[in-house]
Amino acid sequence: MREFQGRVIAPGCATAPALVSHGGLNTLASFQKALQFGDKQATCGDQNNPDLYGKQMAGKALCLPQTIGSTTGGLVLYCACSMNRQPACLLFSNPIDSLAAAGSVLAAVWLDNVQMPVVDCLGDEFLSYVRDGMTITIAENGLVRVE
Repeated sequence: MREFQGRVIAPGCATAPALVSHGGLNTLASFQKALQFGDKQATCGDQNNPDLYGKQMAGKALCLPQTIGSTTGGLVLYCACSMNRQPACLLFSNPIDSLAAAGSVLAAVWLDNVQMPVVDCLGDEFLSYVRDGMTITIAENGLVRVE
């Protein structure tokens, strides 16, 4: 078991299995099927991300370096939360980008009974250590436990 301290972007606690991407998450490409065609499991549709493509993202601790893609990224995260198709949490090894931060914060503030804690600045060591299926637990203060 290892612990990593990050910076809280959207507050909350969560425990979920890890889903790891070593490349950036293209939010639009990844969540398009979930938002457009009603895929409640939020199966990743980004063919350019071999770590995530075809895997269920809803309810997982999504571990990644950063998001990439178009300016729709924040809206896509907000919409995934509003449709209850969001990951259990987002954990960034790097500082979060402004679009992902905006979507995460808006979802936390505007949506009732929806939680998607977001922690960034966990470091490269975090992303090197965590593997798919490991249990991730997030505390309110941004402490991330990986088991």
